[in-house]
Amino acid sequence: MLERPKAMTVKIVAPVLGMLLFALTSCGPQVPTRELSQPPSPTGNFAAADDRNPVPIVTNVEVPGGDPGDYTFAVTINSPDTGCEQYANWWEVITPEGNLIYRRILAHSHVNEQPFQRSGGPVAIQPDQMVIVRAHMYPSGYGSQAMQGTVTSGFEETTIPIDFAVELANAEPQPQDCAF
Repeated sequence: MLERPKAMTVKIVAPVLGMLLFALTSCGPQVPTRELSQPPSPTGNFAAADDRNPVPIVTNVEVPGGDPGDYTFAVTINSPDTGCEQYANWWEVITPEGNLIYRRILAHSHVNEQPFQRSGGPVAIQPDQMVIVRAHMYPSGYGSQAMQGTVTSGFEETTIPIDFAVELANAEPQPQDCAF
């Protein structure tokens, strides 16, 4: 029996193992990762909508009139609703510090109505008070997309940290049931 020198075995095996390792790590599904500086949120929220963790997106905010401290907001939402098992269940107005000012409960899914607009109020803010409007998805939670602005200057899209004021998901009012 011929003996192969150990150096020759290493020269043959090492490149083969390297190629195998590369193939195993570069193929297959890519799983999104969280930055280490961003701790996981307690409700399992993710920054963007995807098939595994869908979130609603607020696309427009209008304040068609009203008096200071008594505004009605008309909020347009684009949401990957599939029925009561996955739907946008509220939109809310919060301060830049993360305090809840107003929450509009959405009583049912909007599978065949996308995007959809729902009004709510009274929203007790002043005309130049900066607020954030965001939506919540059952069961995924909040995303990082929101609208920010004032009644006076209007609203524009903004990105907020995914863990920003996630404790508000437990604040009242809460949806009672999903109608359909």
